[in-house]
Amino acid sequence: MKKQRKIVVLGSTNTDMVITGKRIPVPGETVCDGRFLMNPGGKGANQAVAVARLAAKKGVCAFIAKVGDDLFGRETAARLKKDGIAAKLIVDKTEPSGTALILVDAKGQNVISGALGANGTLSPKDIARFRPDIEGAAALLMQLETPIETVLAAARWAHAKGVPVVLNPAPAAKLPKELYGLLDWITPNETEAELLTGVKVTDVDSAARAAALLKRRGVKNVLITMGARGCFCGACGTLFPCRKVKAVDCVAAGDTFNGAFVVALAEGRPVAEAIDFAQKASAIAVTRPGAQSSVPFRREIH
Repeated sequence: MKKQRKIVVLGSTNTDMVITGKRIPVPGETVCDGRFLMNPGGKGANQAVAVARLAAKKGVCAFIAKVGDDLFGRETAARLKKDGIAAKLIVDKTEPSGTALILVDAKGQNVISGALGANGTLSPKDIARFRPDIEGAAALLMQLETPIETVLAAARWAHAKGVPVVLNPAPAAKLPKELYGLLDWITPNETEAELLTGVKVTDVDSAARAAALLKRRGVKNVLITMGARGCFCGACGTLFPCRKVKAVDCVAAGDTFNGAFVVALAEGRPVAEAIDFAQKASAIAVTRPGAQSSVPFRREIH
C-alpha cells in the first residue's frame, strides 16, 4: 500500500490567555468587565489543527515545533495527539513554551501580545532530523512566529523536491529575497501585504498591484486576505467575497483559512474551490471563541 503523504506544518505553538470584554483598554486604562479563558494557540499549531480537522482523511497532518520542558509543552503534545496530528516536537530545556496574551472586544476584534519562548529558538539544526518528512510532504505550510532562517531552510528542502510551499507571512515581517522564489503560495492579509510591498491594500486595484509586486519577486501565486471584503487571488485577478456572519472572535480565523486552503489544494481542488472551502471554514471559526477551539471539523463545511 502506498504511504500517505502528509501535509507538514512548521511553526509556533502557544498557550493563549484570553480576556473577552466590551472593549479593549487604551494605554494606561484598566477595564474590569472581562471573562478569562486559557486556550491552546500559536499560528503554527492553529494551522496544524485546521489541517487535521478539515482533511478528508485522518492522520494527514504532521507538525514540527519547539516547546519548553514545562506543563504547557506537555499539554501541547497531548492536545496534538488528540487531534490525530503527528507531533514532531523538539524540547528546549532552557526556554519556556510560547505564550500569548489576547484581548478581544464585543465585536470580535483583538490585540495580541506574545512571548515566543521556545518558538524563538527553533533552528535549522533542530529541524534537520525532520528533513525527510518535509521533503516527502504533500505540502509545507509555514508562518513567521519562528526564526526566518528556519523557515528559509525548510522552504529550500521542500522546493528542491517539488513539494508545494505555502507561507502565511504573519506576524508581518520583511522576508529574505531568496525566500520569495521558493514559494508556491504567499497568503498575506492587507497589513502584511503593505509591509511587504509598500502598497496600501484597500480595494481590488491596490490588491492587484501588491500581488503583482510579489509575483515579480518570484512567488508563483499570491492570495491576499482582506477581512470582511473577502480575499483577492492574484492569478485569478478576482476578489472572492466572504460569507457574512456575526463575528464573536477573530482569533485563528486566518489560521483556519490557511489550513483549509492547503488541505483543498493538496486534495487537487481548483483554486476557486479551495478558496471557497477556506472561506467557509474561517466563517465558522469567527463565530466561536478561542483559537483552536474555534476551528471547525470537515463535517461542518457545507
